[in-house]
Amino acid sequence: FKAGALCSRLHSLVDAEKEAKKEEPEEPESHTNGDLQLPVGNGTIENDVPQDENQTMLSGLPKQETKLYLSRFAILAVFSLYSLVNAFQWIQYSIITNIFTEFYHVSSGAIDWLSVVYMLVYVPLIFPATWLLDLKGLRVTALLGCGLNCIGAWVKCASVRSDLFGVTMLGQVLCSIAQVFILGLPSRIASVWFGPREVSTACAVGVLGNQLGVAIGFLLPPVLVPNTVHNIGLVGYNISVMFYVTATISTVLFIATIIVFKDRPPLPPSRAQAVLLGIPSENYSYKQSIVNLFKNVPFILLLISYGILTGTFYSVSTLLNQMIIEKNKGEEVNAGRIGLTLVVAGMVGSILCGLLLDQTKGYMKTTMVIYVFSFIAMIVFTFTLNLGYLVIVFITAGVLGFFMTGYLPLGFEFAVEITYPEPEGTSSGLLNAFAQVFGIIFTLIQRRLTTAYGAQVGNIFLCVWIFAGIILTALIKSNLRRHSINIGLVNSLEKV
Repeated sequence: FKAGALCSRLHSLVDAEKEAKKEEPEEPESHTNGDLQLPVGNGTIENDVPQDENQTMLSGLPKQETKLYLSRFAILAVFSLYSLVNAFQWIQYSIITNIFTEFYHVSSGAIDWLSVVYMLVYVPLIFPATWLLDLKGLRVTALLGCGLNCIGAWVKCASVRSDLFGVTMLGQVLCSIAQVFILGLPSRIASVWFGPREVSTACAVGVLGNQLGVAIGFLLPPVLVPNTVHNIGLVGYNISVMFYVTATISTVLFIATIIVFKDRPPLPPSRAQAVLLGIPSENYSYKQSIVNLFKNVPFILLLISYGILTGTFYSVSTLLNQMIIEKNKGEEVNAGRIGLTLVVAGMVGSILCGLLLDQTKGYMKTTMVIYVFSFIAMIVFTFTLNLGYLVIVFITAGVLGFFMTGYLPLGFEFAVEITYPEPEGTSSGLLNAFAQVFGIIFTLIQRRLTTAYGAQVGNIFLCVWIFAGIILTALIKSNLRRHSINIGLVNSLEKV
């Protein structure tokens, strides 16, 4: 609806509420959203989630039973684990860049591309990947993501020779394609399998697996592949051990995915899912869904601001080794530990954000607070990095990680709320695509600035962009559509 029509509709709702006791309820009507239709009735507005979540009555809809299944925890656990392995393979090269440059006889820029390829591949493949998720569901998408990750891990096992850099790049490309079928799933799994009071926490746990993989990627490679470049044979053996262990774990998780994953539970977990299940599949258009999302101004603002902050995280993670050893030669292990601190603190932030959102639904306030504190933490990290005290870097990196990576699941869930009833995988996929684009741009520019002028200048460049992201975030109009459905506000749905 246009603004005037929407205001008129809202006023009529209030008038209808006053006359509710005098008039009989009318037949439900159907509002069209592009090719998508949602039944809408004229029932009363509720102020809270009903106490009985097992039986729900949506205004204008038949009674719909909802139920939560224990298998949802197994699905979330398996997904989190194979997402962990995929994220580990993203960062396992760049955290020991100097060792891989010596082993493969390539430049540090070539090793950076082993990280950047994750971002580069994601952008063109996100649209077919989200289309496949909407068409075939969670199981097929999960099997593709986990299967490609497994194949990529085994290809890397065949690349442990100084003249086989191309083979290790091929393995990394396969893993990066797998990532396209992984990153957008947390919000979809949370929405399809989890109830309204646990959906944000479930999404945070799904993202947590990926963050934990990055954390382990910072920690283990410097330990498994120590700096023994004077003995290339030993370096090759250590790399081989790391690759084979990763491939074995990936295989076990692929088998677990085959056994555990299902598209959706027999009964929906929430009112919002019950409404979506009532929409005939022939009324859905992927093209129209994309058009609707790009017409949604709050989502566009979130898209850009999310891309800026998450792209900053990708850039900092990729170049962390080079930033640390610039003034601290031989500190590869501590560089990994600082990266671990960055991500583990972010994991704590993710879980706390998820729990907070499930209780308060304060998406806008939480987003602004995290964004502002990320900016402050990035400034402090920038100007303490080269003081020569690694303990200070550990502390500032932890604070930066708490806010910056804690923002990741918040962005997913906020997007789902303001774009409902559009598919969760599509909105999450677009968020990740913009994050990858900004990640590529930021990594390439920051690497050039760091090489030419030092790490501080490169980080100041990122600070400027984060400040721009704060301004964009402040302009977002918060309209929690999914939450409104879950608490019974189904009287109207504005056109998106």
